[in-house]
Amino acid sequence: MHRTARRASGGAALLLAATLVLTACGPQSQGGDEETTGTSTETSDADSGELSIVPSVQIDIDGAEVESEAGGDAVDPAGDGSAECAEGTSIAMAGALTGPNAALGLNILYGAQVAVDAFNEANPGCQVEIKQFDTEGDPQKATQVAPQIVGDESVIGLLGPAFSGETAATGDVFNQAGLLSLTASATNPDLTANNWTNFFRGLANDAVQGPSVAKYLVNTKEFASVCVVADNSDYGIGLAEQITTGLGDAANPDCAAEVKTGDKDFSAAVQIIAGADADAVFYAGYYAEAAPFVQGLRDGGVDLPFVSADGTNDPQFVEQAGAASEGSILSCPCGPAPEDFAATYEESAGQAPGVYSVEGYDLATIMLTGIASGITDRAGMIDYVANYSGDGLARTYEWDDKGELASALIWIYEVQ
Repeated sequence: MHRTARRASGGAALLLAATLVLTACGPQSQGGDEETTGTSTETSDADSGELSIVPSVQIDIDGAEVESEAGGDAVDPAGDGSAECAEGTSIAMAGALTGPNAALGLNILYGAQVAVDAFNEANPGCQVEIKQFDTEGDPQKATQVAPQIVGDESVIGLLGPAFSGETAATGDVFNQAGLLSLTASATNPDLTANNWTNFFRGLANDAVQGPSVAKYLVNTKEFASVCVVADNSDYGIGLAEQITTGLGDAANPDCAAEVKTGDKDFSAAVQIIAGADADAVFYAGYYAEAAPFVQGLRDGGVDLPFVSADGTNDPQFVEQAGAASEGSILSCPCGPAPEDFAATYEESAGQAPGVYSVEGYDLATIMLTGIASGITDRAGMIDYVANYSGDGLARTYEWDDKGELASALIWIYEVQ
């Protein structure tokens, strides 16, 4: 695809502070694992001593620490206040809004809502709605939701899907419908190998995250033997493959293990790891399983450093794992939240931002600037994003002809 780069306009950023924060306040699970709401919670003092996930360093593809990069003068979703659009114009958000991993989807939704609120307040001639579509992070359920999204003619762009599995399951539907699919969180590298012309990834994929983190573990942390454990999701399988390849000889085959999403008893994997000569454990999966897994490791007397990635990097991991989460190393292609954004977000959502909150804001802002520029249909929105170049809170956004970011780095966080 021929690229004609264009610098998005938008004036000064809404949020200027450079202080980075990520606190351990997150959505509270209610009714077992079936529903997660937006109610703010605090990590139990008794369980975790007010632990939180804090940004540590940013790393390159070789795992080396680099000077942190974020967007420059971030585009303001409010624009100049002169936007005009048809009544009923909307964007959709699709992802897990209920279920065991709902916090990951809600973080994106709440971030996007901050951008939409700023836009609507400043632009009385154009009021944009976010239409929410809950997939529960389940590929099968996502295939039932996808036709509802494409069938809503008011929707001219989609923020999502959120998870790799559901994105793979629904990608052909959105591509055939010519609806922009702009994901803030689906990181499986294979997603951009499907010849979809409508799909764009707003963060680094696991072909970047995996090798970067692997080299960081070997070269910086000096781990010579790592047990790689993966769940059976598209995300977990793909990430584990990238991590294992990146680790090379440091990937210990004697303690490699597989678990299933939904598992709560990890005694078999714990036993394998307990009997191995290893320096660390890497878990490729989501926080709903990572929390009981790390708890099982600690209960089983395994004190090896616990490492995981963006699927675990959420305050709910700390909330659910408690003191067992302390010291965990969590990577993410997501950017930390600037202080002023965090304050606005918390006022809006009733909780602190989490993983992908900033990306949700940035990607919604891109679609809103497209609407403000006069985009009125789905084809126009795809073309706008394909040729977009502009700064966000997390990074500079500009895509190659496959829908991957031209430049993206990885953050390392720690539970402290």
